[in-house]
Parts: sequence; C-alpha cells; structure tokens
Amino acid sequence: MKTKTKTVSAKKQARRLIDKLPASASWDDVMQQIFVRQKIEAGITDLNAGRRHSQASIKREFGLA
Repeated sequence: MKTKTKTVSAKKQARRLIDKLPASASWDDVMQQIFVRQKIEAGITDLNAGRRHSQASIKREFGLA
C-alpha cells in the first residue's frame, strides 16, 4: 500500500503541529507532538518499503505467543 504525500518542509510541518496546540501548551506538549509525528512518518516509510511484521511475529518476539 503506497500513500501519496506532498513534500512539505519540516519547518512548515512543525508550524502546523504547533498551530493546532492550545495557547497553554508547554514545551513538553510541543516535543510530544513532534515525536509522535516522526514515529508515524517512520512507520509509513517502513510500510512503503515493505518492512513490516505480522502480529504473530511481534507476539513471538515479546514472548506473548
């Protein structure tokens, strides 16, 4: 499954994330949003590159199977 994304600068993406936060947001809130965004993008990149794991393999890896 490939997703189409427009290339947007990191600065613009960060500004959009920050603009969505409430005025009372802390630095920790800002960093959390950036961290989550990075992890989601990394996951999508892995998925598009064919790097994926089944639920069963993850359960085995963590001793849950």
